[in-house]
Amino acid sequence: MIRLTALSPPGRAQLFGLVALCVVLTLAVSLGAVSISPGQLLFAPLSRLGLTELSALTPAQEAVLWAIRLPRALLAVGVGGALGLAGALMQGLTRNPLADPGLLGVSSGAALGGAAATVLGGAWSQIGLPVAAIFGGLIVWAVVMAAARRDGAAPISTLLLCGVAVSALASSGTGLLLFIASDEQLRSLTFWTLGSLSGASWSRACLVLGALAVGLGLTARAARSLNALLLGEAEAAQLGVPVEALKLGLTVLVAVLVGLSVAFSGFIGFIGLVVPPLARLFVGADQRRVLPMSVVLGAGLLTVADLVARTCVAPAELPVGVLTALLGGPFFLYRLRAASPEV
Repeated sequence: MIRLTALSPPGRAQLFGLVALCVVLTLAVSLGAVSISPGQLLFAPLSRLGLTELSALTPAQEAVLWAIRLPRALLAVGVGGALGLAGALMQGLTRNPLADPGLLGVSSGAALGGAAATVLGGAWSQIGLPVAAIFGGLIVWAVVMAAARRDGAAPISTLLLCGVAVSALASSGTGLLLFIASDEQLRSLTFWTLGSLSGASWSRACLVLGALAVGLGLTARAARSLNALLLGEAEAAQLGVPVEALKLGLTVLVAVLVGLSVAFSGFIGFIGLVVPPLARLFVGADQRRVLPMSVVLGAGLLTVADLVARTCVAPAELPVGVLTALLGGPFFLYRLRAASPEV
């Protein structure tokens, strides 16, 4: 048994974060129009695996649990964790606590790809939307990287400015597609861009969680380099850090994580902005602890937000992106004032 007194304060914070995530995940699966008690959840996997003949769930509860609640909760964990990790990477690369993963234009590119699939894809729109969104995000990332690169290097300041410019172009393209969309397509796109996890499925949840696991494994090896980068790009290069290769690899990872998240859940803002500062508050500035803590906090925050979004106005459903914006906007203003007292 792990003794809490033997753990360092950051270690205790990480442990409490994992426990809190498990509690939140249990609540997300239990609460709703069809209530499922924690005791029923305990025996549900056993009966599903055939380890016991006793089923603790009614047929309606079993259908809701396995077809709706659990994949949706796992997708919330995956998307929230991916956005939290992407935000921590962007803030580590830019050395700016106000940086957001959408600064590279990936979110706008993914929205443009999804809108193009919906408006121009015809009968294939529902099948092609996630794939088109992912490719749209990656294409915009490639354009930003190409525009920012000079003499084999892409300075962070230039990269961010190019991201803002290309993001504006992608947003204008999305606006044009919304203008020519039919009423049905417009309603679908509007709800998607506001952010929702209602389209969750086992395949989507597994894909996002798999990408998150791979991304977390890759960033574990890059955490020391990110710590060195906090000193500045020139200083990190003198310490032997391959700065340009590091920026290229991590921005690709951010593009993939954000593209997947937007493809399967639409725009869910402020998770990548709010979570990394909270992680640093709990575990310090060491990226070896900040990155996994950002995943845990992002997963927990989005799971709670989705639970509130689908229960606070039941039987209707509030777009979860609206709720995260309502929470994240004031936090951003607070961080802005803290970083710039003259504001």
